[in-house]
Amino acid sequence: MAAWLRQIEGLADADPQPASRDASFRRYFRVHSAKASYVVMDAPPAQEDCKPFIESAGFLESMQLQAPRVLEANLDDGFLLLSDLGTTQYLELLSEDRDSADTLYSTALRALLIIQSRGEAFQGQLPPYDADFLRVELALFHDWLCEKHLGIEFSDTDEASWQSICDLLIRNAVDQPQVFVHRDYHSRNLMVCDDGPGILDFQDAMEGALTYDLASLLKDCYIKWPDEQIASWVGQFCEDARNIGLHDLSADQFTRSFDLMGVQRHLKAAGIFARLNHRDGKPDYLLDVPRTLSYITDLGPRYAELGFLVDLINDRVLPGLEQP
Repeated sequence: MAAWLRQIEGLADADPQPASRDASFRRYFRVHSAKASYVVMDAPPAQEDCKPFIESAGFLESMQLQAPRVLEANLDDGFLLLSDLGTTQYLELLSEDRDSADTLYSTALRALLIIQSRGEAFQGQLPPYDADFLRVELALFHDWLCEKHLGIEFSDTDEASWQSICDLLIRNAVDQPQVFVHRDYHSRNLMVCDDGPGILDFQDAMEGALTYDLASLLKDCYIKWPDEQIASWVGQFCEDARNIGLHDLSADQFTRSFDLMGVQRHLKAAGIFARLNHRDGKPDYLLDVPRTLSYITDLGPRYAELGFLVDLINDRVLPGLEQP
């Protein structure tokens, strides 16, 4: 990677320093020229494909949003030289100063409206976030967290109840207006910039449900806000999205769509966190599972149809996570 960088004008003395890594196989490094700072993505071609990143970066730039621009590419080795959006994640600032939430979330929600409205021109070029894909994602919770990590055995009755939950959540997603979906729009993938959020980790974008990114953002797996605050943000987004023609749902219909979309998101995420532990040797993500699943159990009193799932989490999953 260093040898490739040193062939680029202005980077003859490049000395890549680790910047971050994420839940994938990608790693990031920061390098400096005399005039600017850059980020280098190292995405091993055997595990990662840079082309969707390059394509979605172009889409976001066309939408006039702040996302890393691809300045140079070496697809054979999986290296990209990117513009640098700084070092402060939303999560970092929100954790230090919770009073910053209104300002940061207002800008993130405005950017999301742009993704969904201007993204209409590009969403047809994205893979469909369809029923089959949603079902595969839901199986991550069943297979990796319940069975692999906790050793929970599902009876035939349990399996039938689980499939009924999956059917409910899939119907909710596919029946919503379909938009450009980032698919990981949350506090670790948004950077604090002067003019709206810097948007990262968009390479898995798909065409899918209107409320998916909203649930990712407001019911964040890494930081949690009071129900009243989330409801206020959801209500404002619902109104703003309706005003620009993204949907014609009532406030109650929109909230239900958002809540059930969040259940699908959090089941998938909890399963991925377990898989990261067992398959990839990254155990720290298990610490985020109780918070992630709390969004589902919080819905128990309002959604009787989630009864089996809420009981499963409360009675079998969370107690299992507490055991050494």
